[in-house]
Amino acid sequence: MTCNLALYAWALEAVRRGWYVLPLRPGGKRPALHGEAACPGTGECAPGHRKWEQRATTDPDRIRTAWAAGAFNVGIATGPSRLVVIDLDLPKQEKDKGCSDAPSGATTFTALCERAGQPMPTTYTVRTASGGLHLYFTAPDHGRLTNTARTLAPLVDTRAWGGYVVAAGSTVGGRTYEVTDPAPVAELPDWLHRALTPAPRPGPAPAIAAARNATRCAQVALEREQAAIATACEGEREHRLFTAARSMGRFVAWGDIPRHVVEEAFQAAGEAAGLKAYECRSTLRSALNWSIRTARPRETA
Repeated sequence: MTCNLALYAWALEAVRRGWYVLPLRPGGKRPALHGEAACPGTGECAPGHRKWEQRATTDPDRIRTAWAAGAFNVGIATGPSRLVVIDLDLPKQEKDKGCSDAPSGATTFTALCERAGQPMPTTYTVRTASGGLHLYFTAPDHGRLTNTARTLAPLVDTRAWGGYVVAAGSTVGGRTYEVTDPAPVAELPDWLHRALTPAPRPGPAPAIAAARNATRCAQVALEREQAAIATACEGEREHRLFTAARSMGRFVAWGDIPRHVVEEAFQAAGEAAGLKAYECRSTLRSALNWSIRTARPRETA
């Protein structure tokens, strides 16, 4: 090997720690691996396209071949590496070398630790090219954490399964990712694990029997809207219930389905999604009343 020795050495250092690496574009953050559209269907992709997380490796021979071919930055696939990395970012103004009164991710994370009655964790830490911090933790043996964005606090993201981080030694925009604390990688604290564990999704909405007095079109629409309510994300469920009721109101106005059938189905779906019973009743009543009152004749709809 005649070039890229420094980046190659950083890739090997990551592997020495048991971390799975992948090449990133020179001077950038994106994987330098073919996508599904350009997959040749050969080699490790012969059985089918393998995504970057599946192709991240600890094989020294593959790493030597990759970094002999170009000055690739080093990416660490956090999931296979059993890592959870807390990404503490800077406000945009500060990134752009201006001034900002907004707190940084490090500030909000420190406040989060204080509220939890816990010290700021000491662990392997890397300063990013933009001036933020990556705090590395060993993922717990139980459960499977995935990436989050601002779940913990503003400007605080995490990388786990489905994610990767740019490793120390890589350079982006002329600035290098640097190790600021070479401490051993700490286990993810229990309080952080609990905070990052997603709440169980509500169970599926009860199946609804076909209404005896409903047309086929109205029944299909009812089932589609009910499924959309039951799978809506938190924070969007009441709005989804509202739009579903408005959508079904015309079928009620046309006599294609009884109003009580719509109300019973959507009430069950809303409660199964986590809404309060009174929230469902109030939303359904107002949305259906409006939709029935303003429904256009079937011939002009």
